[in-house]
Amino acid sequence: MAAAPPHPRVLMLPFPAQGHVMPLMELSHRLADHGVEVYFVNTDFNHARILRAMEGGADQAGALPAGIHMVSFPDGMAPDADRSNIGKFAEGLAAAMLGRLEELIRSKEIRWMVVDVPMVWALELAAVAGVRVALFPPFSAAVFALMTHAPKMIEDGILDEDGNVKRNERIQLSPKMPAVDADELPWSGVGKTPAARRAVLQAVIKTGAALALADSVVCNTFQEIESEALALIRKTALAVGPLEAPTAAPAAGHFWPGDPTCLAWLDAHAPGSVVYVAFGSLAVFDATRIQELAAGLALTGRPFLWVVRPNFGADSVGDGWLDEFRRRVGGGMGLVVGWAPQQRVLAHPSVACFVTHCGWNSIVEGARHGIRFLCWPHFGDQFCNRSYVCDVWRTGVRLRADGRGLVTKEEVRDKLERLLGDEGIRARALALKSAARASVADGGSSHQDLLRFVNLLREQ
Repeated sequence: MAAAPPHPRVLMLPFPAQGHVMPLMELSHRLADHGVEVYFVNTDFNHARILRAMEGGADQAGALPAGIHMVSFPDGMAPDADRSNIGKFAEGLAAAMLGRLEELIRSKEIRWMVVDVPMVWALELAAVAGVRVALFPPFSAAVFALMTHAPKMIEDGILDEDGNVKRNERIQLSPKMPAVDADELPWSGVGKTPAARRAVLQAVIKTGAALALADSVVCNTFQEIESEALALIRKTALAVGPLEAPTAAPAAGHFWPGDPTCLAWLDAHAPGSVVYVAFGSLAVFDATRIQELAAGLALTGRPFLWVVRPNFGADSVGDGWLDEFRRRVGGGMGLVVGWAPQQRVLAHPSVACFVTHCGWNSIVEGARHGIRFLCWPHFGDQFCNRSYVCDVWRTGVRLRADGRGLVTKEEVRDKLERLLGDEGIRARALALKSAARASVADGGSSHQDLLRFVNLLREQ
């Protein structure tokens, strides 16, 4: 039998979406710091996007560490195909990638895989190629625990087997975990047709079953905020968060380059004065919502930094309208960019709060920097995360839509004023920052769990 490689080798397999690639790249950096050799797998399509983003932008720096190797495979779709239908896109990944993943594992003598939860089909390689597996939820431990409880919800008559809500009650698995309504469960609303809803629920149930094949679960969270949720995961659960990219590292997981003007613009503003607005990589607004949000930000009279992705609008708002808005709020009042180096923005002393879609990456990044949140969730796990922020930690405020389903400019203005005027929220956000930083410091709970994981990888 061949001798084991001198350094443990691990394959990282994220789902091909921005919010999935980034935390696994951040984990890769942490593992490389401890001598682990990482083979990071992207699709060819995303690999090309990442290389373009690395060519420029506010957070470009140097090269990847020697221990991280970027690998890419086809995703089964034509280069110009529409990848916005996530369900259809995901269906073809296993057929396109399984054979190539097995070849990589065998050729590089890889002993471990870290598999993003939506990619659980890759767990069949555990037996075929003789690798051990750590599951990585790209969401909170609470959401992962809810997913493993889906069969019990069907048994209790809360859901039917097609994913429809039969009894809309609030679900809370433990006192210090978020409570969510059944119609806002992480998988509710993801499928628009009965067949799609059934497929989504079946995928959730398969995730729970896949847990039995994994050696451990590695979570981007920390014990101080999710100890009860982590205890509900029926497997070794290691909390290694909040994950964050090293400041000297390149933006090797970003699909868009960060606008280089952001940080200099923030430097020109007073501490705690800027409202940061960003809705992640998937949320889409129609023209009415975009324009109402813009008007609300202008009404506050506060400086703001707003990220408007190229594909942020469902119907074309029009470059002319956006350019006109930029001119209207220019001169230091507002800056609108296509993409921002978010972690560096949240770390900047001028940022006061974060208007967010409540994606888990954004929430843990904000928590690490003592940020207050104005919460505007849209789908998936974001409602659960809002409950954490507003009900459990009490470090943020909800935005509420009116009878037309519209979040008005007055609602944006009034809730921002309430958020920034509440000293209790500010104090709790700073306490959460202290807990987050203590967890990743030497001897902290997340640092210790990271070392435990490194030791597992070394067992080969």
